[in-house]
Amino acid sequence: MAGGTTVQTGPATWQLDPAHSSVEFSVKHMMMTTVRGRFKDVKARLTGDRDNPDGAGLEATIEAKSVDTGVADRDGHLRGPDFFDAERFPQITFRSKRFDGPAPKQEGDRFRLVGDLVVRDTTMEVVLECEYEGRGSDPWGKTRAGFSFRTELDRREWGLKWNQALETGGVLVANKVRVEGEIQFVRD
Repeated sequence: MAGGTTVQTGPATWQLDPAHSSVEFSVKHMMMTTVRGRFKDVKARLTGDRDNPDGAGLEATIEAKSVDTGVADRDGHLRGPDFFDAERFPQITFRSKRFDGPAPKQEGDRFRLVGDLVVRDTTMEVVLECEYEGRGSDPWGKTRAGFSFRTELDRREWGLKWNQALETGGVLVANKVRVEGEIQFVRD
């Protein structure tokens, strides 16, 4: 008897490595300085890979209460009803709808990831400008892949409208928010 069975599997799945990933944001304060923060609790799953890009997708979940700007009072305000309202809306989610551009094959390849971002139960389509940072094996035999991304959002589109007008003109918190990330996935 000749042996050998070919096992057909679905697309590869990859889990976010939170210890080697970051999702950060920045916004202007009083129209003059930039305040930066990050989310400490992010989970994501990527399906597909460069050899089989059909059906590739990304699902990510951010715990809104994990927002961290390094200032406890500001973080409390961001978690409260004026901004994320983390008690009522504990999660921020992103689900990809499509990739624009060729599947990334080599370090430095750029592509766009289009998907739905849900904040405070409001869903808006966003485009992430992405760059493939590379792929390799770690010392434990696992395959890893890295990406960076960035986008700019108008926070008001998700109901984050709190602000204060300044006597000198302008507002306390800018409406434009830059979101950036460096993320690493480990293949299951």
